[in-house]
Formats: sequence, C-alpha cells, structure tokens
Amino acid sequence: MIFSHVVWCRAKAGPSGSTARAGLSADLLTCLLTCGLLIGSLAASASAAEGSELSGSIAVRGQKVYTMAGEVLENGVVWIRDGKIAAVGTAEEVELPADIEVIEAAVVTPGLIDAHTTVGISGYFNQDHDQDQLEGSSPVQPELRAIDAYNARERLVEWVRDFGVTTIHTGHGPGAVISGQTLIAKTRGDNVAEAVLVETAMIAATLGEGAEGSDNGPKGWPGTRAKAAALLRGQLVEAQAYVQKLEQAEPDQAPGRDLRLEALAAVLRGELPLMVTVERHQDIMTALRIRDEFDIPMVLDSAAEAYTMIDEIKASGLPVLVHPAMKRPRGETENLTLENAARLADAGIPIALQSGFEAYVPKTRVLTFEAAIAAANGLGFERTLSAITIDAAEILGIADRVGSIEVGKDGDLALYDGDPFEYTSHCLGVVIDGIRFGEQAR
Repeated sequence: MIFSHVVWCRAKAGPSGSTARAGLSADLLTCLLTCGLLIGSLAASASAAEGSELSGSIAVRGQKVYTMAGEVLENGVVWIRDGKIAAVGTAEEVELPADIEVIEAAVVTPGLIDAHTTVGISGYFNQDHDQDQLEGSSPVQPELRAIDAYNARERLVEWVRDFGVTTIHTGHGPGAVISGQTLIAKTRGDNVAEAVLVETAMIAATLGEGAEGSDNGPKGWPGTRAKAAALLRGQLVEAQAYVQKLEQAEPDQAPGRDLRLEALAAVLRGELPLMVTVERHQDIMTALRIRDEFDIPMVLDSAAEAYTMIDEIKASGLPVLVHPAMKRPRGETENLTLENAARLADAGIPIALQSGFEAYVPKTRVLTFEAAIAAANGLGFERTLSAITIDAAEILGIADRVGSIEVGKDGDLALYDGDPFEYTSHCLGVVIDGIRFGEQAR
C-alpha cells in the first residue's frame, strides 16, 4: 500500500528536481503526510503485535502435527504455557483448560530455522545505510560482532517470519577471508536483546573466488585463492601464539587484549565453529586441510560442488549448510545442482538448508520456496522438513531449545493451510515463545 502511494507521490513530484525548484505542491504535501501516517500506523501495529504476549496459555490443533520427534500426529494438539511446550499429543490425549484459546491449522510444524542468512544485518532498502553484512576496509575482521549490527526492527525479519521462520542464524556474510561473527535470533522482539538466542554463534570465513578483492579495491585483499588460504592460516597461527602466551603468562604479565585474536582463540579452543563459505571442490579441500591442521570445529557453507566431494566430506564428519536450491549457477557456482542436498543426505552427511544472501532487493530468498525445490529434487518431504527444523537446530547447537515439538522446548510453531512446500499453500502465522504473530495467510 505504501509503495503504491510512494509511486503516486513520485508522479506528483514531476521530473527529477522539479519539486526542489518549484516548492512542494499541495498534492505532494498531502501525499507525503499520508505516507507518514501510514508508516506510523504500521509501526504502531508492529509494536502492538510485539506486545501481544499471552499471559496464560495457548493451544494449537492441527490435522497433521509434525513434531520431528516421532510419528506424525493426526488431529494433534500442542499446548503452550508460559512460553514453553507443556503438552503434545492427539486431541484425545491432551486435556486442555476449558477457557484456553485454540488455533486451528491443517499442518503444524516446529517453527522453521533458517540455517544461514544475513537478514537483520542486511536490509530490504538495499542502500548503504542498511547493508552491514560486509565491512570492506580489511579482509580479516573476526572481531566484528553481529550483535552490534543486528536490527530487530528490520522489515525482512517480519517478512521471513510470515512464511514460518521463527529462528535465524544471521550475521556477517561471505565475501571476505574472515568477515566477522554470526548470531542466532528469534524473529521477534523490539531490540536485539529481546531477539537474540545465541550472541556469538560462529566466525564467518570465505575461501575461493568469493574472498578475493578487486584490482580497484582496498589494499591488503587477496588476489588469488592461495593468498586467501594463506591469510586465514596466518591468522590462526597468530591466534595460537596468543593463546599460548595467555596460558603461560603470569597473571600480571598477560598480553593486552586483542579483540581479533580473542575471537579466533575461541575457535582454537573449540568454543566456536569456523563457518567457511566454499563453492569449488579445491576450496572445499583447502577448508578440510585447515580444519585438520588446526583441529578446529568447522561448518561448510553453501558448498556448490559438495556433491563431487562426498567421500572427503563424509570422512571429515563436517556438516554442510547447503546453498539455496535456486542459487544462480554462475562463476564459482557454475557446477551446482538442485540435487546437492539430496546427494549429501543420501550419503549420511548432516545438512541444513538456508536462504543465504542475495545482493539485490529484497535481499533474501524465501526458505520454504528453496526447501520445496530441494524436496522435489530428491530430498523428499520428511528430510527437507528435518533440514529446516531439527537438523538445523542440531548443527547450530540449539536443539535443546528449538527444532522439534517436545515438552519443555520453546513454544515455537509454524501453521499452514496445506503442505508447506506446495506453492499454493499459505502460512497462517507462527507462535514464538507462546506469542502469536500473523493472522493473515501469506
């Protein structure tokens, strides 16, 4: 509605610059005031939605309830009390309070988990002021905290939530040897403190063409894949020396704080995984060598040619956050296949699906659309749903809170009027921590 109104405003403004020269017309002034009222109304509505926390409890009844912790429940019921799942079972098994609110849906799943995105760090305006996913001043910046950039009020957060996504793993994106840190957040809350689930989840790195700078870019960026790998190894070696000094120094002689090395020290200690975005087979091999050399936890990200490296990845035991199924095959992703996720899963390699990062408006893909393509190309319904719920939660280390519908876990649910992966189905809203969001079908 606002966008169509803005187009009308542009029409009233006339050719570029004419308004500035002639002054605001009455029509244009009215238009701008109306836009302001509309935006204010939306902000008030969003604030009201965020404040609609249920003081008691809520129940959801589904014709099918996919708990991801057992058999599919026909005519299932999920009872959420104080933000946590209090009971789950068939309608005959779960006894509900007489006055409880009951929401109906054809299909109920755990709240969906986007295993890797930049939503909240990158925004839908696609302008410099809302693009914080990549800092271009240096190729190595592990000290950059996602929590210092995340915008819980970003409209894209609401957008992905309307399709059933209740948890996102987001942060600094691919495009630098080490671009910064990531976090895990719920798609609710008025600020980062209310939204965040894990303040620092991983350290984001890139190998291959994606880490290379341009001839006209800042100095210090690698020009080849070998240089990018050398920079990453060099930083880890430097962090090893820093850790050793900390462990051996007397309390009054410890080295001064170094935010960059502190972040990498957490990786070396096994406290944080290094998430490495790689596409081509030789870059996947480089990542595996670095993992073995430094004995660090690692997650492979995107990995367009992973299907050609099945044996090596399986032997490593590393999970893969598979690229969006409809990612464009060009450049270093020219050899990707829609069957990548299915082939990895067939081999027993842990996978999760993601929306990834896009450098154009609206800056994010729709997770359910990407999952549907993976499902249709060999992954199937059950494994696809697992890859955006419990499997994603396990890879991200949050399966004790989300990813399945079990007593004691967070009250996060996604509601649909049909198969979530059918284009004609709609998301009827979500429940996050016992709070309902969205009552209009998306």
